[in-house]
Amino acid sequence: MNDLMLSALAANGEILSPDFIEMIVRFAVNTIVVAILVYFFYFPKSHRRDFSFTFQLVGVAIFFLVFFMMFVLEDMKGKTSIGIGIGLFGIFSIMRYRTETMPVREMTYMFLIIALSVINALAATINYYELAFVNIVFLAATWFAEAYFGLKHVCTKLIQYDRIALITPEKRDELKNDLEQRTGLKILKVEVGALDLLKDMAVVKITYLPEGDEDNSIDHLYKLSKEQWTNVSSDN
Repeated sequence: MNDLMLSALAANGEILSPDFIEMIVRFAVNTIVVAILVYFFYFPKSHRRDFSFTFQLVGVAIFFLVFFMMFVLEDMKGKTSIGIGIGLFGIFSIMRYRTETMPVREMTYMFLIIALSVINALAATINYYELAFVNIVFLAATWFAEAYFGLKHVCTKLIQYDRIALITPEKRDELKNDLEQRTGLKILKVEVGALDLLKDMAVVKITYLPEGDEDNSIDHLYKLSKEQWTNVSSDN
């Protein structure tokens, strides 16, 4: 069925080959599904334009990389499986190309988009109905996870704390109240980390309820680099 449809579309003047038309169709499906994942599921909660931009372009890059890699390897016979394995290893390795730690939710969406783009590019043996079913399953699973397993949105923050006398377990309520007054946040949990007794400083990690659903991308940083200050200023 797919071959007849593609041959009919490419019959006029042989301007477009069946393979090219199939690539365009699969690329359109991949782009639409990735856009739905990014702008309907990910962005409304995170409001991270940087990751949204990255996810969209990673989907484009991975799709074309895998699709054309198959054409390069299709005549290599026995070497094809090895080549695909090496290529996929390289693809998933790009998840480490970041300069700062990627949050778990962003890492999950990155993995999801890479997997989806690889499937849409490699699944040349299934028809468009089966391909649509696979993409719908991805969307449905993401919606279900966001709706029913995405529990109350909380954030964490690392703080260098100076009132070291309040870090003892019996004064944990006082520590929490002091942090709430000084930060203006509704704190759910306080954890005490490293201590510097020479400077009377401690590192505490607080879990708090944000005012909205937006994530703070610098919660876990003590100091900002010059480049990060530039990014913060441009966002404002």
